[in-house]
Amino acid sequence: MSLKSVAAKIFAKRIAKKTEKWVNNPIETQEKVFKDILQTAVQTQFGKDHNFSKIKSHADFVKNVPIRDYEALRGYVERVVAGEPNILWPGKPLYFAKTSGTTSGAKYIPITAPAIKHQVEASRNAILNYIHETGNADFVDGKMIFLQGSPEMHEKNGIQLGRLSGISAHYVPKYLQKNRLPSWETNCIDDWETKVNAIVEETIHENMSVIAGIPSWVQMYFEKLNQRTDKKVGELFKNFTLFIYGGVHFEPYRSKFEHLIGRKVASIELFPASEGFFAYQNSQTEKGMLLLLNAGIFYEFVKADEFFEENPKRLTLKDVELHVNYVMIISTDAGLWGYNIGDTVQFISLKPFKIVVSGRIKHFISAFGEHVIAKEVEEAMQEAIAHTDVAINEFTVAPQITPEGNELPFHEWLVEFEKEPSDMAKFIEILDLSLQKQNSYYFDLIQGKILQRLKVTAIRKGGFRDYMKSIGKLGGQNKVQRLANDRKLAEGLLKFQK
Repeated sequence: MSLKSVAAKIFAKRIAKKTEKWVNNPIETQEKVFKDILQTAVQTQFGKDHNFSKIKSHADFVKNVPIRDYEALRGYVERVVAGEPNILWPGKPLYFAKTSGTTSGAKYIPITAPAIKHQVEASRNAILNYIHETGNADFVDGKMIFLQGSPEMHEKNGIQLGRLSGISAHYVPKYLQKNRLPSWETNCIDDWETKVNAIVEETIHENMSVIAGIPSWVQMYFEKLNQRTDKKVGELFKNFTLFIYGGVHFEPYRSKFEHLIGRKVASIELFPASEGFFAYQNSQTEKGMLLLLNAGIFYEFVKADEFFEENPKRLTLKDVELHVNYVMIISTDAGLWGYNIGDTVQFISLKPFKIVVSGRIKHFISAFGEHVIAKEVEEAMQEAIAHTDVAINEFTVAPQITPEGNELPFHEWLVEFEKEPSDMAKFIEILDLSLQKQNSYYFDLIQGKILQRLKVTAIRKGGFRDYMKSIGKLGGQNKVQRLANDRKLAEGLLKFQK
């Protein structure tokens, strides 16, 4: 055992004790975060406009601070972007994380000094938690790769601007710098395919032990390694023992990953965003991610079924229930207040508070009142994979409201198969029955013959990737939308139909 791995275990034990303190005092921890961020921002323009000096309770906060998305907060953000200090948070932010909004165009998410500190600590603690839980620390001696956006920064009115993953690249600890790949020059390549090819060349003969990134793009890296060497990834990288991911649910990709790797590899799920680092997987034997309650973020939750009502009830952590679909609202030490990030979550444990990401509040299918969410279609696909001989690369779901002829409407599943099922009818039946079992509204619509059973449209191999490239969203932090209530994505993908 190396000196570095011994030190990692000691450090992991220390962090585990600190984590245990706030995990065992969740409500008090959140109340402290709430008071601290309000007090810090009381003299900001936003604080003055929303009576922060008079807010003494969550009820006061609800009365004074409405729920906003980026578009509703844009007026304040634009003043920050223009270089004005003390607007959302004291002083100016260190960075803007630039993201592409579907309706807002480019979005500039402020990241302050305390916010980036919490982001970096959460990433570190997720790995240290794994070391403490499993006792496995040998991977710290190998090479680590994080498939991410370019770390190159630009300046906007004295504030550094870049992608979140690129910003994070500047905070890799010194003791890991020698282990980190790819090179700075390769990481700065903008074209994703060119970048992945360069990463393959740089890593192919290295002792890779940790690989991280969004599953769909890591899969592309694995496929290129396989094509280049005709070897399984696990054979090529004999010490590859840990996969770290976030952004999408991994289960639909798991069987393809294990095929490409040639064996099982431990994994850690993260829930980071430009707006904050919210949760990480804290157990290799239990589902869900530990909600981070001491990371400068105060959480509120609104039941998804009530979200679009006028003045929906805003719950704090002490009021949440298990297995209810909530829209997560955040107020942060980056100056986001009552902010709707768009993600929906469900609690699967209240001691400690653990969540799963169930989808996006704007990403659902309810063309007929069924309100199908991402978690349901992903679990249906997971069940179908488990009970058939199928392997998939990617999929999305959309409603077909006006089919040809006298057909009933249906849900169309556009699937890129790595291996098509030998019995397509059985595959479809499992998908459909699983969805009916999970969603009573969908069950009623099928039984009432308002909808017919779902249909599967096969997309040719590489079709999803080619589609993402055609719309300028190949690689990096870009993800395929799992489902939609319209057919924009579906119609685009049909051009790549098998």
